[in-house]
Amino acid sequence: MKTLHTELNTTIGSALISGLVGGALLLGAVSVSASEVESSIARGGLLYDKWYKVNGAPEPKKSHPAYPADKKYAKKPGANWRCKECHGWDYMGKDGAYSSGKHYSGIKGINGAKGAAPEKVVAILKDSTHGYTSKMLSDQDFQDLAMFVSKGQSDTDEYIDRATKKVKGNVAKGEAYYNTICAGCHGKDGMKVKDMKPMGQLANSNPWENMHKIMNGQPDEQMPALRALDEQISVDTLAYTQGLPQRK
Repeated sequence: MKTLHTELNTTIGSALISGLVGGALLLGAVSVSASEVESSIARGGLLYDKWYKVNGAPEPKKSHPAYPADKKYAKKPGANWRCKECHGWDYMGKDGAYSSGKHYSGIKGINGAKGAAPEKVVAILKDSTHGYTSKMLSDQDFQDLAMFVSKGQSDTDEYIDRATKKVKGNVAKGEAYYNTICAGCHGKDGMKVKDMKPMGQLANSNPWENMHKIMNGQPDEQMPALRALDEQISVDTLAYTQGLPQRK
């Protein structure tokens, strides 16, 4: 009987230990998952691009009150409510690529908010100047967009020459990345998508926009976001696409 009790206690003890270890591993997995922020930042990048295509909200019908009435997109609410339209693809607004041309609005960028507490960014998004409401953005939308503004901005001047628009990347590595990640949808020549301009043309005319989309994806499309990978992979991919054909 003593031997039976001993064996039984040993079995129960082993089961308890196994359960505790398994529970700890499960809790550890949950903890790791809870700390993952890249997907939130990437979704915030999509919202920055065209939020109503991401969350299914109605496209604005009235122009943004803070958008200058004398600028090109003043009568196009679907454009002037997009964050990128005022603050730019390089996040520098009037001091960056949008310092002149049809997208010039005279509005500063969001680069000054890098590292800001997300809750402060949310408050700014809801203030009287920006005017975003709960009918436009959900609580999760606000959080994701704030995470992008705070933690998702890249210093584009590090890898895009502002004067020439040439990307400082490894083209050979970029070719491998493009052919294995992007070519399935865009084609090896960058012309497979019929309703968009050639990839080579887009990469050369606006490398900042292309970089943003490589990192975060395209609103309302099943385009993968490379944000969770090393940023240099996106830079190298962009560098390679600049060498693709620019005309169909």
